[in-house]
Amino acid sequence: MKIFLLIAGLIVLSAFAVQSQSHEHTFDSLQARKLGADKYGMKSYYFALLKTGSFVTTDKAVRDSLFRGHMNNISRLADAGKLVVAGPFGKNDLNYRGLFILNTSSKTEADSMMLSDPAIASHLFEVELVPWYGSAALPVYLEVHKKIAAENP
Repeated sequence: MKIFLLIAGLIVLSAFAVQSQSHEHTFDSLQARKLGADKYGMKSYYFALLKTGSFVTTDKAVRDSLFRGHMNNISRLADAGKLVVAGPFGKNDLNYRGLFILNTSSKTEADSMMLSDPAIASHLFEVELVPWYGSAALPVYLEVHKKIAAENP
């Protein structure tokens, strides 16, 4: 019985030791400040949901031009550090086309960024903007993405 209690005690102590080690972290105040993090390592963004819009065209040249402008705008905003996540949705019955996470807490700035996209300005896409709170480290993943993408879309 004593051996059982000794083993049980060691298991409990080991669990506490592992748990305390897993919660240790090194706070980097410079990085937090650079990324605009609050005390939780979070910050405010705008989440943009793109949906099929009211503009419909069968003119391939017009459609190609709008999509080229859309992709150029994505690259421009990402290079400026204003767009931290972008990507299309797969085919769905909700008419959802894609999403953006914009690196701003300003609705006015988010609106301006969206209207700079010709596919949105033409109403090929409609956009819904919602304030979103997430990790302030989100913009940093783009540096890694550039290293693992063999081609630009």
